[in-house]
Amino acid sequence: MSLIPVTILTGFLGSGKTTLLNRILKEHHGQRIAVIENEFGEAGVDNELLVQDRDEQIVEMNNGCICCTVRGDLLRILGELHAKRSNGALSFERVIIETTGLADPAPVAQTFFVDEEISGRYELDAIVTLVDAKHAMMQLDEHHEAQEQVGFADRLLLSKTDLVTEDEVRQLEQRLKRMNPRAPILAAHFGEAPIEQLLDIHGFNLNAILEIEPDFLTDVEHEHDDDVVSFVFRAERPFDTARLDDFLGTVVQVYGTKLMRYKGVLELAGRPRRVVLQGVHMLMATDEGAPWKAGEKRESRIVFIGRELPKDILQQGLDLCLAAPVAAETVPARRER
Repeated sequence: MSLIPVTILTGFLGSGKTTLLNRILKEHHGQRIAVIENEFGEAGVDNELLVQDRDEQIVEMNNGCICCTVRGDLLRILGELHAKRSNGALSFERVIIETTGLADPAPVAQTFFVDEEISGRYELDAIVTLVDAKHAMMQLDEHHEAQEQVGFADRLLLSKTDLVTEDEVRQLEQRLKRMNPRAPILAAHFGEAPIEQLLDIHGFNLNAILEIEPDFLTDVEHEHDDDVVSFVFRAERPFDTARLDDFLGTVVQVYGTKLMRYKGVLELAGRPRRVVLQGVHMLMATDEGAPWKAGEKRESRIVFIGRELPKDILQQGLDLCLAAPVAAETVPARRER
């Protein structure tokens, strides 16, 4: 049997990976795709944001970063996917791995060369890196992971170019070309990018990687900054929209520089659909999500990733934004005549 092609989709926090992945899943390319999702922290929301109207196999990995603490889980999941494909329990033609925004792609790519079982079943087709044009300059200055994501890319996709000037885009492109001259730079406005430039491109060149990273196949150590942490807020009562807007607006103004990424799926009082929250630093937006199904458990879940997170303030403030509990209806007792 031919090797199963794998695409590693990476990019720093909030760069638009899930948006691009949704675009790929919705495209009429006639292929079934197995998706492996990895998020930083003990809970994620991206799985709820992915299209669910097709038969892709989506596997979540939320108990650590794919490039270090859960690499064993990645090996296990790839093995299980292949076994299910071989016995007919699953049908897919390719795999896309969406890494957490804090992942170094090198250890993930190593998996497909240093493990004999995996290298005999899968082929690393390309590393595709999303770059947030609004925040990339700062991220590249401050975070080693952002630099690695650019350096190992076979394709670089610029998102959020509508939020910066043409001159800023030009300066960013020049910097990216200096860091990685072999990777073509494409635009990806709200995930719109040519599929033929993302899949089956045979872009990953091991020899080229070994030239810039001689220890690529042997160096498996990777550590994250200890001051980057995550916090998850959950609630089964709906939010009061006005209170939540006021609180989040204040949080972003006061703590925006430390909030590297925040995203969530919300239940708002009186709204029949989920509301999707997305934010990076001072940029925050909401959009309508899928409708709540009859009998479905409704829960709001927000994930915050950043430095020196004010967890107590977030917990207490969000608790105060919840709508008042609905009083149970009482039926008047019948009077005996």
